[in-house]
Amino acid sequence: MQSLRFPRMFSAVSLVAGAIAFATVGAQSPQTDAGGHHMVHGKSIVWQAAPPSMPPGAKVAVLHGDPAKEGYFVMRLRAPDGFKVPPHYHPSDENLTVIQGTFMVGTGEKAEPAGMKPLAAGDYMFMPKEMRHYGAMKGETILQVSGMGPFAITYVNPDDDPRNKKSPSQ
Repeated sequence: MQSLRFPRMFSAVSLVAGAIAFATVGAQSPQTDAGGHHMVHGKSIVWQAAPPSMPPGAKVAVLHGDPAKEGYFVMRLRAPDGFKVPPHYHPSDENLTVIQGTFMVGTGEKAEPAGMKPLAAGDYMFMPKEMRHYGAMKGETILQVSGMGPFAITYVNPDDDPRNKKSPSQ
């Protein structure tokens, strides 16, 4: 029996959303039963501005857990066409599924547009901790990211980190 092998790009690429220190992003109000089972209906998802660790323009919704704390979490990131996240990495593994749109991803410490690969709605990828990667959205894109927290983002180039940029009023 032949084993399935995927190019390194698909076994080791991801973006975002992970990228987020979500202390300011609250979890949804899911319907929960006595056993801890809960559901979040797509139409009831409340999107909030992404934390300062993400470039401006993205929205996030935490569906389960708290990405800022230890334990399992599930979150979604919604970003507009052309949204980009510079090369970065995370301290924990990341699982990502494209819900809507196209997510262009690449690996490495330098963004190389020619090396990016598209992931479409329904596609999944796994990114091991500390893997350098970057991404861009084609069309409005929604990504679902899950993993073990705490989840954070470290930019390869500190000048790319939005938290290091002064606002126009400063």
